[in-house]
Amino acid sequence: MIRLLWAASTSIRNFMRRYMPSNVLLDAIRTRRGLKWGVPAMLLAIPYLLIANLRAEAAANGEPGWLHLVVLVCIWSALKMLCIGPVSIVRLTRARLRETAAVHRTQEEQINESERAAATSTVDSTPRVSGHATSALRHSE
Repeated sequence: MIRLLWAASTSIRNFMRRYMPSNVLLDAIRTRRGLKWGVPAMLLAIPYLLIANLRAEAAANGEPGWLHLVVLVCIWSALKMLCIGPVSIVRLTRARLRETAAVHRTQEEQINESERAAATSTVDSTPRVSGHATSALRHSE
């Protein structure tokens, strides 16, 4: 019995995750490109709350009781939309800090490589005395 309930809840969750508009939108916002849309997405909580209010009034006025499920889904989606704004700001800040650090690291590596190249070119340009020339100098003395 528990296995049947578990399978049913998993199937419902997968359906909701793939096809419900709020979940699809949240998945798009959680990408790097979509993080900037988190705060404007908070405004979508207003229509969800309006729909929840209208369905709750309809259920109270004698409409079918299953409308309470619609109310719960709309309130849950509104809460998700309200929460994604601050979460996306934090994630966008972290992503930009990581990107800035990567750019600085790359610039430092380029500077270090150019300094090494300059140091090896000055070392290479100094005249070197070979071992044969020094031994010839010793023999001539």
